Amino acid sequence: MVLQARAEHSYKCASFVTVVRPCENAAMSKLILIDGSSYLYRAFHALPPLTNAQGEPTGALFGVVNMLRSALAARPEYLVFVSDASGPTFRHQQYPQYKAQRPPMPDDLRAQIQPMLDIVAALGVPILRIAGVEADDVIGTLALQAHAHDIEVIISTGDKDLAQLVRPGISLVNTMTQTTMDDAAVMAKFGVRPDQIIDFLSLTGDTSDNIPGVPKCGPKTAAKWLAEYQSLDGVIAHAGDIKGKIGESLREALPGLALSRQLVTIKTDVPLDGVVTSFVLGQPDRDRLHALYTRYDFKQGLRELDGDVAMPAAAETASAPASPSPASAPVKVQYSLVTRPETLQTWLDKARTASLLAIDTETTGLDSMQAELVGISLAVAPGEACYIPLAHVDPQTPADGLQLGLEPEAGRPPEQLPMQEVLDQLRPLLENPELAKLGQHAKYDMNILSRYGIRLQGLRHDSMLESYIWNATATRHDMDSLARLYLGHDTVKFEDVVGKGAKQKLFSQIDLDTASRYASEDADITLRLHQALWPKLESEPALRKVYDEIEMPLVPVLAGIEQQGVLIDVEELRRQSSELGKRILELQAKAHAEAGHAFNLDSPKQLQAVLFDELGLDAKLKTPKGQPSTNEEALEAIADSHPLPRLILDYRGLAKLRSTYTEKLPQMVNPHTGRVHTSYHQGAVATGRLSSSDPNLQNIPVRTREGRRIRKAFIAPDGWRIMAADYSQIELRIMAHLSADPGLLAAFKAGEDVHRATAAEVFGVPVEAVSSDQRRAAKAINFGLMYGMSAFGLARQLGVGQREAADYMSAYFARYPAVRDFMDRTRQDAQRDGYVQTLFGRRLYLPNIKARQQGLRAGAERAAVNAPMQGTAADIIKRAMIKVAAWLQGRDDARMIMQVHDELVFEVRADAIEAVQAAVVEAMSQAAQLEVPLVVDVGIGANWDEAH
Repeated sequence: MVLQARAEHSYKCASFVTVVRPCENAAMSKLILIDGSSYLYRAFHALPPLTNAQGEPTGALFGVVNMLRSALAARPEYLVFVSDASGPTFRHQQYPQYKAQRPPMPDDLRAQIQPMLDIVAALGVPILRIAGVEADDVIGTLALQAHAHDIEVIISTGDKDLAQLVRPGISLVNTMTQTTMDDAAVMAKFGVRPDQIIDFLSLTGDTSDNIPGVPKCGPKTAAKWLAEYQSLDGVIAHAGDIKGKIGESLREALPGLALSRQLVTIKTDVPLDGVVTSFVLGQPDRDRLHALYTRYDFKQGLRELDGDVAMPAAAETASAPASPSPASAPVKVQYSLVTRPETLQTWLDKARTASLLAIDTETTGLDSMQAELVGISLAVAPGEACYIPLAHVDPQTPADGLQLGLEPEAGRPPEQLPMQEVLDQLRPLLENPELAKLGQHAKYDMNILSRYGIRLQGLRHDSMLESYIWNATATRHDMDSLARLYLGHDTVKFEDVVGKGAKQKLFSQIDLDTASRYASEDADITLRLHQALWPKLESEPALRKVYDEIEMPLVPVLAGIEQQGVLIDVEELRRQSSELGKRILELQAKAHAEAGHAFNLDSPKQLQAVLFDELGLDAKLKTPKGQPSTNEEALEAIADSHPLPRLILDYRGLAKLRSTYTEKLPQMVNPHTGRVHTSYHQGAVATGRLSSSDPNLQNIPVRTREGRRIRKAFIAPDGWRIMAADYSQIELRIMAHLSADPGLLAAFKAGEDVHRATAAEVFGVPVEAVSSDQRRAAKAINFGLMYGMSAFGLARQLGVGQREAADYMSAYFARYPAVRDFMDRTRQDAQRDGYVQTLFGRRLYLPNIKARQQGLRAGAERAAVNAPMQGTAADIIKRAMIKVAAWLQGRDDARMIMQVHDELVFEVRADAIEAVQAAVVEAMSQAAQLEVPLVVDVGIGANWDEAH
């Protein structure tokens, strides 16, 4: 079987199905050549640095075994795993600079080569590693040898160089995208025929291999020359006819092109021990596999071996049990295009009786508050789904006209049922709370449907959130990534359906057959993901409780906040933007004066020259390429040595405020509602925190006067007020609860100022004598140590010596000894389990907790200390939002409009402030039962700034 991926896209989340089809000539023998070196590198860089219980790296092994599945599932007659041998090759003799600039192989990758070969051998797969040549050369030799014997050849790789081998009977399969590359696909991708690939690569060169080629000759130029002159020899013969600088570059490169051609040409006559037909797929060595899987913590593999399953298992490490699924048998699909009343009625009947109905909407854009509904897909069982088109237009209708809301002028729209009639018939189903429903990022669909008068109810599951709760760090939680990890399907990108760039179409322009296949798969894959993920959550009661009691109830709450939006004072922002513009010009002038000449403050190269070459300042930090860094951290490090770095920092801060907020926010006012509508993301932050985008309301700076002024533009309507309710020192209170430290518990229960009490202990002064600077330092200590800050980090933050900072830490832990014990215990738990937990059972996996690289491991240990506090704080405010939303249900005098970190923001009618404030404070303070009280600070004003 040859794997071929079929792709379609929805704006909210791509979701595709990999379909297994028979090869064109099923009678032919088949050889699969696996580019093992490509597998290993791609797996290493695509996956987090996983480790087994002994701290040995396993991420590349994880990926290699998973990528082998497709090849083994096809059960070819012949199969070879080809890998690079160590040492130089004949190309290094031809050109000593060949691959000279490549960095050395990472130690964690090198350590996985032999284990990879051991596992491949134990699976019964023949391995070839031949000294003096590269894996590509061995693959080329085997491919042509098999081709001469009328054996179909499939090369499993992601290496573009191997495209030169493609011809009838030899194809490439990209293991990452599961796309097949034949003659036509080579032409479509590179713009040249397979027999022109060698010449193409000779012209473009290869920076990764240090092959010179023609400088400044990119793929388009090379393809253009080869289309006109047919070959490299033809290009060389006409070099004098090519005009401009690129012609000059070609003529200068002519002496080296013969060498470039030699270097990129795959050798196809490598001496081999045995002929191609001797490389038969053998039987797995089950005892050897069992030992290897045990050593590397491949738990799913062990389960499959113990269950007498012949197929090799996906790797699963203790540090990140994502539990990838093996490549499953193809699901028989029955997708329906609903364009007739009787077909719609059939699907309405199926939907009513479905135990779980998967729903997905197709739209014209990403913004759920402005995108138009194009169609709806439903799935009632794996492989059984339909698409109901509602607003498709003739494919020839210009996209720019549709985006501007103009009436289509091209041909007649395709046959489809009237939108309003369909929605009227769907409404009873979609609004029925007893009919269980499922979505992938269902909040988006909920918002879209709300704008068409439908309040989606009965939402029981969301496959995105199931994945997020099961393991937040295993993968991204879009449908593409989830299908690849949990269903064994690799998906094609959105552009394969609608195109890209200037020629990209809207989904409403896609023909109905293509749209139906794609949209039906959206709903189908959502249902299949649920079937793969839900049993995992059911097996972990604590995780299921987080899902059932926090994340799923929060979906409609967030949807309501997004639909409500926030009112913006556009004139206030324009005034601020004008003032910021003047300040920015002043800072530019001062910076030029300090430098002694004008320069571009936004150019890192020019700034680098001014600071380090002209002014001679010491570079404290370097870029990855070894150049002096000019990022914020680097400028802060030298800000005391000269006025210019501080001017640059101030300039950047104001410029960011202006571009991100005062200029951009007015442009984001929804023309239909007159409000700004952010999007909240539940599946983005591993600790459980919400994030927001378009606009990002979580990152409005509040440490500077100019940053705080931005909040002045967030206003209440006439007769209403803004109310901000903020948890006070919630993470410190959580630390007190989790550590059970007597000093912290007593301070919070007595209502003391914890920062002042800490300052008194650390600085050895009476509480009443603590200065504001000492309190500020104590605050840095309290929060810094909670985030796992070292003495070095604390010294840099406080501007003191490292020894002094270490003394502060000693004094802190002398006052709060149980805090240190908690931190040590948490690190030990993370080392043992590979994860830490919040108070409510949410898990944060830490893939680097056993990493050999000290920096990675230290970062994971800091995260292990902080995550229980930050994650518990996230859980608490989410629980509070659910409680508050339930209380607000049916009221018309208050509405929740924003969530920002530990703060909830409301619009409250002026005559209801007292009642709303009391109810919100009670709900928030009762969102969790801690050993110390949860204190909620409330502010009220005409705008968000006044409410602080």
